[in-house]
Amino acid sequence: MQRQIRPEDVRLGMYVCGFGGSWFSHPFWRAKFVLKTQHDLERVQGSGVSYVVIDDALGLGIVDQAGSPPVAAARPVPVSIRLQRPERSAQVQWDEREKALERSDKQQAKALVSRSMKVLRTAFADVRLGRAVRMDEVTAIVDDVVGTVDRSPRTLLEILRLKSKNEYTYLHSVAVCTLMVNAARHMGKGAAETRDYGLAGLLHDLGKMGVDDAILNKEGKLTEAEFLAVRNHPEHGYQVLSQSPNIPEAALDVCRHHHEKMDGSGYPFGLPAEAISLVARLGAVCDVYDALTSERAYKNAWSPVEALTAMWSWQGHFDQGLLFTFMQSIGVFPAGMLVQLRSNRLALVLENKRRASRPRVLAFYATRDRQFIAPEDVTIQDNLANDSIVAAADPAEWGFADWDAMVERLLRGDGPALAA
Repeated sequence: MQRQIRPEDVRLGMYVCGFGGSWFSHPFWRAKFVLKTQHDLERVQGSGVSYVVIDDALGLGIVDQAGSPPVAAARPVPVSIRLQRPERSAQVQWDEREKALERSDKQQAKALVSRSMKVLRTAFADVRLGRAVRMDEVTAIVDDVVGTVDRSPRTLLEILRLKSKNEYTYLHSVAVCTLMVNAARHMGKGAAETRDYGLAGLLHDLGKMGVDDAILNKEGKLTEAEFLAVRNHPEHGYQVLSQSPNIPEAALDVCRHHHEKMDGSGYPFGLPAEAISLVARLGAVCDVYDALTSERAYKNAWSPVEALTAMWSWQGHFDQGLLFTFMQSIGVFPAGMLVQLRSNRLALVLENKRRASRPRVLAFYATRDRQFIAPEDVTIQDNLANDSIVAAADPAEWGFADWDAMVERLLRGDGPALAA
């Protein structure tokens, strides 16, 4: 149940749904999250908002903090009756609620994936038969994805990564939708624009319904005729969508241009960089990332780090700045990359062998003083209480002429030899 409480009554483990008062006094750019850190708690309590909306079905409530609700005064009772089990600590209660919330998020995400696949099967079948897309059903899926991303983006993305080869055609579209929504939220897009980004991701590959499945799933090299059929799918999808009512311009744009490249070598039109919109550039990033990290009939799935390492190295393919923003949105960066931290330090991205764990970096250089410092292993978190990656850095611009050699020295722990 949702309820309004005073900011000073907010505690760790509560699920925040919203804030009262002017938007300008809100302590966070969005709501709908579990308060997990003392720093975020202090931001809420000191924000000056008139009230905070919490949902005690998804997190701790007022009663949970006190251990029991207020009771009226009563006559003294024997000591033996008043003896009770010691109350569990708030941390234990929070841990249990957090685990229950994670289980609930997974169940809801799985249900959403199942529901999405059914809707897309119908939508794609309609396209094959020359019918219009049922926009009410498709839009409902996008709204559900937006809600799930607001609540637990990592959960939905992890479940979508587990799609099987025979589910790829449909769940690839759901995955791209999710990645687009997640990136839009990270970029600070408003609700309406975020929804349009999600719809663009969900419908971007609709034109593949005009390509024979044997070509789409072919394991060997495509013939010239087969490749031409594939290259036609963006335009085919665009023509289909343009006949459907109430299609946002972003959806038409991404459908038609998600295979264009920044150096002009993409298809179907070979557009130059300045002619490719921001949303189409993001669509290209999300489309390729999910394709690389998915099991296909003709290839095994790459890990997220492997995929982004390759994508970062493809000069002229993607908008590099937008690709880095995408990395920030999913919290995955190529090992060996030089990055700048919010703490005004340069750091080396370290290899992270644990799936779905937070990125780790080795901070070794102070940018303000332009000097080497004692290397420090830093784990990147999602909140402002910890350091974060704010930009990609060019080793040459910082005087690191032989970056590969410096990486080896950093990984060996040769601190004093870094400036050599």
